[in-house]
Amino acid sequence: MYRSRPKDKLDDHVLKFLSSIQQDQSILYYDVQGSEAHSIMLHEMGHLTSGELKKILAALEEAKQEPDKIETEGYEDIHEAIEAFVIKRAGMDAGGKMHTARSRNDQVVLDIRMKIRDDINDVCAALASLIVGLVTRAQESKRVPMPMYTHLQQAQIGTFSHFLLSYAYALMRDMERLYLVYQRVNQSPLGACAIGGSSISIDRKKTAILLGFDSIVRNSIDATSSRDAFLEYVATLAILMSTLGRIAEDFIIWSTTEFGFIELADRYSSTSSAMPQKKNPDPLELTRAKAAIITGNLVSILGIVKALPSGYSRDLQDVKPPLLGTSATTLDAIKVIDGAVRSLKINKNKMRLTLQSSW
Repeated sequence: MYRSRPKDKLDDHVLKFLSSIQQDQSILYYDVQGSEAHSIMLHEMGHLTSGELKKILAALEEAKQEPDKIETEGYEDIHEAIEAFVIKRAGMDAGGKMHTARSRNDQVVLDIRMKIRDDINDVCAALASLIVGLVTRAQESKRVPMPMYTHLQQAQIGTFSHFLLSYAYALMRDMERLYLVYQRVNQSPLGACAIGGSSISIDRKKTAILLGFDSIVRNSIDATSSRDAFLEYVATLAILMSTLGRIAEDFIIWSTTEFGFIELADRYSSTSSAMPQKKNPDPLELTRAKAAIITGNLVSILGIVKALPSGYSRDLQDVKPPLLGTSATTLDAIKVIDGAVRSLKINKNKMRLTLQSSW
């Protein structure tokens, strides 16, 4: 349907340049869900018969259950590929109506909002596990004395549990920020169409309810143009990653021979190809690096959306890779730190000896 006007095929190189098919695999499920809700709403508004709706939903369920059946070669994005799949399965008379009163502009931002909602829930669940791990280890080490540092110089006597709880409090603030972002992400843009809505009668609130949104984005230009909720999300994860990077740095220092306050478990460390006696904190070092990459993703998205004219521009397609990559990287990093915290060995005697020689 997207290619119904042009007479010539897209140049192969241009098609490859335009295509986001590879990046779109992570939003395929959400595109199907959005299409199902949109089709149900079209039926309730009298634009689809029961028979047409049944054919469309059957095709969409097949796409959801067996996504490998969707042919992606020759298509610009997953939205086009799914529509072609539905038309092939349901026929043009039914499948050709699925996209009524909808544009890729409101469709893609809908899919991403749904994906980010789930990502926030996944990140918060992982964060909760990490916080529990920190509190549990803090409970175990209430009586473990440890130097507290300023300027990386010994300053006062504290406990290892005090350090662990400082991380827990910082991470709880990160979780609070994520809950606030969730409220702004959880608004449906569907029905804004390309930029100015549609002259076809639709029920935006119905699709919002079907898809679990709290509300709708009321202004159609805002719905298709704005990416500030996504920016806020990536900024929040950048702050979270900076916390994880700080935890990683502390653990790296404390696990050195010179400090020896903690020992990382073998499954959360690596070794040297030339010096196998070494225990290298590679997962923690990569956590530090990932924190910088997430900051770079934030700057990339800011650069893309800066000074764009109102209305959808294709530039926004390139927001997806750094946005969705940030979710995956952050989730991986949280799980690494969680595992390291729960499995590390606390060298109480080394801490006591360090304090005795310092005071």
